Amino acid sequence: MTVPVTIRLQEADFDVAREVAALSRGNTDIGAVVSFSGICRGEEGGDAIAALTLEHYPGMAEAEIARHAEEALARWPLTGITVIHRFGRIVPGENIVLVVTASSHREAAFQGAEFLMDYLKTRAPFWKREEGTSGSGWVDAHDRDDSAAARWAKS
Repeated sequence: MTVPVTIRLQEADFDVAREVAALSRGNTDIGAVVSFSGICRGEEGGDAIAALTLEHYPGMAEAEIARHAEEALARWPLTGITVIHRFGRIVPGENIVLVVTASSHREAAFQGAEFLMDYLKTRAPFWKREEGTSGSGWVDAHDRDDSAAARWAKS
């Protein structure tokens, strides 16, 4: 059986419930679905955020996400993966990213989703520019995200 993997980079918003239903529809092998949706905050460190602008490297970003989806499939018995990441200008309250994993059991679904999200936060070819009350600028990576991703390194 081929495991369904959906990867989309898009400017348009997405419907979380519709994407979860699409992944699980008609698949009786699924016992767990885990979804993570990242939403644009209206504040960071006490500064108001007016918007985020996300840029990516077309073609390369999709290929890199697909490569990590394949790694997730090799590590856990997943029965489906959906990754949707928006680009362009996003205002507070809007969706940024969605990761959905399905498996027969919850542990694999949770771990697969965490692995993919940690990758997206640290290594996916996206750049984020934040507009706020103190001006605008590119957002640097956080050490806490690198620490979270380090737990998945193969030893």
